[in-house]
This record gives sequence, C-alpha cells and structure tokens, in this order.
Amino acid sequence: MNRFDYARPTSVAEAVQAGAGEQVRYLAGGTNLIDLMKENVDQPMTVIDINRLPLDAIEELDGGGLRLGALVPNSNTAWDARVEQRYPLLSSAILAGASPQLRNAATNGGNLNQRTRCYYFYDVATPCNKREPGSGCGAIGGVNRIHAILGASDQCIATHPSDMCVALAVLDATVQVTGPDGDRAILIADYHRLPGDEPWRDNTLKPGELVTGIDLPAEDFTQNYTYLKLRDRLSYAFALVSIAVAMRVEGGTIAEARVALGGVAHKPWRSTEAEKLLKGQQPSPQAFGAFADALLAGAAGQGENDFKILLARKGIIRALKQAAEATPQSQTDKRVA
Repeated sequence: MNRFDYARPTSVAEAVQAGAGEQVRYLAGGTNLIDLMKENVDQPMTVIDINRLPLDAIEELDGGGLRLGALVPNSNTAWDARVEQRYPLLSSAILAGASPQLRNAATNGGNLNQRTRCYYFYDVATPCNKREPGSGCGAIGGVNRIHAILGASDQCIATHPSDMCVALAVLDATVQVTGPDGDRAILIADYHRLPGDEPWRDNTLKPGELVTGIDLPAEDFTQNYTYLKLRDRLSYAFALVSIAVAMRVEGGTIAEARVALGGVAHKPWRSTEAEKLLKGQQPSPQAFGAFADALLAGAAGQGENDFKILLARKGIIRALKQAAEATPQSQTDKRVA
C-alpha cells in the first residue's frame, strides 16, 4: 500500500475543505476502499476519515419521508423500525447484500458509491478503461459472465454491484450532497452514470463533493413489493440479475408499477416508459412478459453472459407475480443477520 496523508475532520465543512485536493478519498466503513487500496487499484494521496461527522442518524422529513444519514450502517438502516414498516423493499434489498458482518460496517453513503467488482478492474495486470483510461476493456472478448447486458459501451461492460441502490431507484430517492460549491440534491436516476466513453466516472458527483444523506419520499409500497436476487450462491454473492418491484394493485388492476434491475448495467436499470405498459393491466403472465420484453429491449450479451437475458426476463416475470400477489421474496439470511 502506498503512503498517504490521513485526516479526521469533525464537521462536514472541514471534510469538504480537506477534500478539495487531488486524489482524495473519503473513508467511512472502508469495506470497498480498503480493498481497492490493498490491490493498488486506488492510490489516494489523502484519505479523509469521515466517521466523526454528524451523519449517522435516520430522520423524519416533512411530508412523511425519511432521510437516511450517509454514515448509518446498512444493518441499522435495514432493521430500523420506520424503514421496515414504511420501506420494506429497501430493507429487503439491503439484507440481500453481502454478509451480516459487512452490513454492520458498510454505510449508506459507501454502498451508494461502491465500485464495480469486475475482475479486470481489480487486476492491475490487465487492461481496464475504468482503472486506466485508454488501456482497453479486458472483459470485452474475455471472461465476462457477470458483466452488463444493458447500457454498455465499447469502452466498458462493467456492472454496478449494489443491492440497496436498485431499491432506491424504484423508490425515487434523492441523494443529498455538499461540496466546494455548496449543497445540492441529485435524483437517484441521475446519480449513477452509464459508461459511455468515460467509464472511469461512476456517478455525477463533482470533485470534493460528499454524500450527506439519502431522502426517501413518502410512498405506500408496503403490500405489493419484492426484491428478487438471482446469484450463484445464496449468501455473500453479487447479483447476476436482481429485480426490485414496487406496485399498487387496486380492484385487481395494477394502478402503478415500478421496476428496476441490478447486476445488468453500470447503474440500476429502470424504464418509466416501459412501466406504462403495466398501468391499468390485470396481473398476468402475458402482461408481465410484454413488460419484460420492453424493459430488456436492446439487451445484448458478450458471450459468457448471454444467459443473463433469459434469466432477467424470467426473473422480471417472477418478481412481478410476487409483488402482485403480495408474497415478497424472503431473504433467508434475514433470520440470522
């Protein structure tokens, strides 16, 4: 590990001031950053420990929403009574991720900003445009079983690894940030980026900006919802495909449906246009299949991950059925987390 300067501010203002330099990284739980530093994937000149900042609470918002502090551990968020009761989809998604030990350390802000688990990104002996711009993408034509089928480019086919963010996409969350230019709010749909020709940019944060919280609007998706995660093993594995569904069913008809996919793109994948196909429909395999085809329009495999397209289609239909029937997917590790 390379030498670096270390700072431990006690206020958000101090942290932002310290974060104004080059090659600066904010450190919270460290469940991703420390690994990247050990592997020489990330070599910051300054590490700013933000664990003393007052961002470790979940607060009520006017209108019935919640603000999730950036430093609240994932476990605390998932098990918070207000989150469980008012946003069970989010609780379920968080509990589907990682292991209990990691969820106890990882924070909401860190989960939001975690980097891809692409093999080539982590292996400094291989080409990776995300790690070293202009070096190429080793996954294209290489080992790409876990890689993107949607929104990829000829520069990068990596996927975003978060479970939490897939639920946040469906819940229309807003990310609160502060930086050298002041405070601003970023809709979750605009927070993460597709790779395009700048795959090294994971999100729309500006240099020195710090995530302070995540706002959840007041919604009532407490009955018809599910988080379905399809993976190689039941625990401690990233999604091959995951599906978050929030639905309202009135009189046997779908009044509203929101669907986001994880494990298939550089960001949580959602189409509000495709969701219009479900509105006013009676829950049925035909309606769910037509929606799945619309959501997956343009999907393309890279060889080893071709199976993801069919897996995603079947997963979408299954998740929509679970949500419509108010039988959400059980996260079996929830009983021991």
